Amino acid sequence: MATLATNVLGIDFENPFVLASAPPTAKIESIDKAFTLGWGGAVLKTITPDNLEMIEASERYATWKVGNKICGFENIELLSHLTLQQWLNGIKYLKQKHPTKVQIASIMAPVAKEEWQNLVRTFNNSEVDAFELNFSCPHGMPEKGIGMAIGTNAEISAMITKWVTEVARKPVFVKLSPNVTNIAEIAKAVEKAGAGGISAINTVQSLMGIDLDTFEPLPKVNGKTTFGGYSGISVKPIGLRCVAQIRQNIELPILGIGGIANWHDAAEYMTVGADVVQVCTEVMANGYGVIGAMKQGLLGYLESKGFKSPADLKNRAIGNLSTHEKLPKSTQVYPHIDDEICVKCGKCVTICDESEHSALLLVDGHITVNKKVCVGCSLCSHVCPKSAIKMQK
Repeated sequence: MATLATNVLGIDFENPFVLASAPPTAKIESIDKAFTLGWGGAVLKTITPDNLEMIEASERYATWKVGNKICGFENIELLSHLTLQQWLNGIKYLKQKHPTKVQIASIMAPVAKEEWQNLVRTFNNSEVDAFELNFSCPHGMPEKGIGMAIGTNAEISAMITKWVTEVARKPVFVKLSPNVTNIAEIAKAVEKAGAGGISAINTVQSLMGIDLDTFEPLPKVNGKTTFGGYSGISVKPIGLRCVAQIRQNIELPILGIGGIANWHDAAEYMTVGADVVQVCTEVMANGYGVIGAMKQGLLGYLESKGFKSPADLKNRAIGNLSTHEKLPKSTQVYPHIDDEICVKCGKCVTICDESEHSALLLVDGHITVNKKVCVGCSLCSHVCPKSAIKMQK
């Protein structure tokens, strides 16, 4: 029988589904509810020194929807508004009530050694299981010289990581930003500085849209906005790429984040190097109760593959990632059209003609393929409204 239990840096996770540092982990009562419903852990909403000012904007969320489904989510929310003492009390309460659940303290401070080390010392004797260094918030904090302002600079990231690891008595994860040219270089820098693991990714800096009646950008804050953090299912390809690039360059444990909405997404992250995953936007859209299907689905998948735990899934796809130069190019695939499904709409023919190759023809009510000019790009299979086209050797 398979189990969802896994161990990362000596921390036992009863399952690999962890709430990310975000609004769903802003209140002790909320985390309590999530733990009761079955989440394996939570990264607390980012804790800062009590003297760091937090003044929020309203509105601070915007969404991109396809129909009624939220595909992209932008936020310009800041960090935790609880005091250090409130967090200490809450962490103790949660550990007493949920002793098997993992609590990770996300922390952020100005670029000053004393500030970071004092924050770490405050929680060294608490019941938290690890630290997560927030070097990656893309809005609000960079203007103060912290957040993404740290995580886009390898030297500063390494310096603060070293400050923290000098005094931390818990494992230290560094949360990285995707808003960089080479995330692997930042990961290698913090690894060298003593990080125990990596969390990736934080949100992608974005501008959700413009109201074309008023020309106000979204989300509207009395007619204005700022670039915010983009999350949701549409960022999964970015998160997967970043986690894979990190895994290709370092061996540290990785907490995978970005667009995870179901067990399938989580499993994909594990195949490119994640040990456990963090979830945020899916919870903000559908509530803590999504954990039930996530756990059940992943357990069923592991059993179907004959795997004993999530650890058996880790890195399974990494060996199949290559440079373009080394991709095998001796075999070509061609579109196969299922006549029983095809409605002869001709969309594939039009798109093929207008996107370079003109390899498809609609003749006597049938789609035919000219293999002399078809290059096997697969575009036709993606635009077919009935999924009637499959690519075959």
